[in-house]
Amino acid sequence: MNGNQLKTMLPDGYLGQDIPKLGFGLMRLPKIDDATERDAPTDAARVQQMVDEFLDAGFTYFDTARAYGDSEATIKKTLVDKYPRSSYQLATKNAAWIGAKTAEEAKAFLQTSLDTTGAEYFDFYMLHNIGAARTKIFDDFGMWDFLNDAKRQGIAKHIGISFHDQAPVLDRVLTEHPEVEFVQLQVNYVDWNAAYVQSGACFETAHKHGKPVIIMEPVKGGLLANPPKDVAKVFEDADPDASLASWALRFVADLPGVVTILSGMSNIEQMRDNIKTFKGLKPLSESDSAVIERAQEVFNSKDLIGCTGCHYCDKECPKNLVIPGIFNAVNQYRMFGNFKSAKGNYDFEGRGIKAAECIGCGQCERSCPQGLPIISLLKDASALFDVDDEKKEEPEK
Repeated sequence: MNGNQLKTMLPDGYLGQDIPKLGFGLMRLPKIDDATERDAPTDAARVQQMVDEFLDAGFTYFDTARAYGDSEATIKKTLVDKYPRSSYQLATKNAAWIGAKTAEEAKAFLQTSLDTTGAEYFDFYMLHNIGAARTKIFDDFGMWDFLNDAKRQGIAKHIGISFHDQAPVLDRVLTEHPEVEFVQLQVNYVDWNAAYVQSGACFETAHKHGKPVIIMEPVKGGLLANPPKDVAKVFEDADPDASLASWALRFVADLPGVVTILSGMSNIEQMRDNIKTFKGLKPLSESDSAVIERAQEVFNSKDLIGCTGCHYCDKECPKNLVIPGIFNAVNQYRMFGNFKSAKGNYDFEGRGIKAAECIGCGQCERSCPQGLPIISLLKDASALFDVDDEKKEEPEK
């Protein structure tokens, strides 16, 4: 079943119903001098322009996290210090599984976020990346009771979870924790029926429990804005004037019971295109849905690595592998078949650290929201790219 065939199970007036449906995801902000290093400083001047235009266009929802580099500090300068607190919604997250050794340290993350952003409170506060072994860390640290306390104190107006796992796991979490008010899910037209991500099944599970959904990764880390050529052709043949990203956004905008749709915009051009899409938003027609189904079929014929570039994995890597960069190079080769270009991308994005350096410790796999078999995939990448100079010939596709 495609998303536009769903009927909402939520009552009229559900949490977030009146929030404008384009949200500003603050994970992939522009860097000074367009640096590619994940820890490079954010270009606050460009973010300021984006924030101003976003609000001027009538959109109000901003999503950050402690795990997003200097995102919280940047949003203090560009939003919190400049605009009345009542004029926007601000969300952040608690990733107790990153850097906290005790419950006290994990709970202190909330005050750190309040201090860093300068916000008096968060409209939406989440336990970050529930699923797999990470859920047990939240359980062991007593973070569910902590969420309820934060809500009672008024520093977290609404409490919820961001989730990257399968539908049965979500069903169990929401059954055990009915206090959760909303769920943030990865949803896009590629992952809707994907075996691991299970976007569609997770979306329906959230609704079954009466929880509205905040959508993240609608353009799958930018991949759906620049898909393989044969996928792009499906959309361009249907509407040559529409951006490829707009098709991905319209797919999720057709879903019922949504709080907002987060787009991780990295430049003003992306923001303007997204604003154009939502300002002139058109529901999907039957023919539009058929176009997306054809694109899904073409995409599913590819053997792409489902990495969204969140970098949670390489934060844990003792060998400092830039794992998303390596996987991006593999996907580039599989999409376009140009080995020389993909190898150059592998050397550049991987910062010269080869996939062969992986020691198989497994820390990356424990933190991966997509549940990817990273160790095995790195071996595949090494077999593709880590070849002797005299053997750098075009491999068979």
